[in-house]
Amino acid sequence: MIFFMNKVRNLYIIAISFGKMSINRIPHFTKIIADSDFDGLCGAAILKKYNPSAEVIFSHAALIRSGSVDELIDSETAIVDLPFHEKCGWYLDHHRTNKPSPKQLAVFTSNGGVVDWQPTPSAARLVYEIIKPYCDLSNFLDLMPFVDELDSGGITLQQFQDDNELMRFSRTLSKTEPEYMQMIVEMMVSGCDINEILATPMVAEKVAFQYSHRLELTQIVEKNTHIIDRLAICHLEDTGFFTNGYLVTATVGDDADACCIIHGYSDGSIDSPDRPPLSASFYANSFHEHGQGRYDLSRLATAFDPNGGGHVNACGCRIQDPGLEHNLGQWLGMWQRRDIELRVD
Repeated sequence: MIFFMNKVRNLYIIAISFGKMSINRIPHFTKIIADSDFDGLCGAAILKKYNPSAEVIFSHAALIRSGSVDELIDSETAIVDLPFHEKCGWYLDHHRTNKPSPKQLAVFTSNGGVVDWQPTPSAARLVYEIIKPYCDLSNFLDLMPFVDELDSGGITLQQFQDDNELMRFSRTLSKTEPEYMQMIVEMMVSGCDINEILATPMVAEKVAFQYSHRLELTQIVEKNTHIIDRLAICHLEDTGFFTNGYLVTATVGDDADACCIIHGYSDGSIDSPDRPPLSASFYANSFHEHGQGRYDLSRLATAFDPNGGGHVNACGCRIQDPGLEHNLGQWLGMWQRRDIELRVD
């Protein structure tokens, strides 16, 4: 555990060395729009603990970029762990492809907007450091190292294989279960620590389900994954199953440097949370000694989808016309030329 904590601390020191944290003022906000993963959940809960009257809305990157939630965003909106939106009042994030351009930043700030962007291990870490001088965040203290590691690809293979309660809890979080997400936020705001949350009957039941579900999902991944030139391609489209890169890269081991996961539905829609459109997610193999930081996978995610993006080591996009076969073929071509087109300088 000491090594785990030190690893996170070192990551964070490196991150904040790129710029000074904006902790001298908290902009006024009445609404919080956050990603629906563990990182976004914690970031939203920390902001709401500072301002309990603020409304929390969970979304995802594609909805922000497509304009589907434009009517919810105004100058009193704080956006966390999601793409930049020029109409919000406070923007907090850490994704490389979400960083506002100098021109966007100049226009946004001239209109009174505030940007807090730092390459921290998690967006929640950024929010935590900004808010902690102003209110008691002690119930988040033990949770933050795990959120940092989970979001920055720092989970070890042993941690993943152990699949402890926190790992399983992270998989229970979803935009499709808004009441559950709001319950977790309210518990965090009230001061509950993660152990108290995990002991809640509804949470405990969902966490227990994730144990058996991962066994089933592992079999699906094994059956639907093949490797081409050290890129693991996992076809989960139209299966109803979704996963992140940890499970795929743990399954293929050292035979792949990265993975591409195809998920969603051929007849899906961005406005249908239970039936999203065909999409692709790219992840570096964080379990491989040289898996992370070698190639900029976000160049794959933005090759055809102007709304794609994320981290260098973890990102995603929607499948674009003329379709999956074409997109995948082009990505494979870029991957085969990865030392020229994708290598991180």
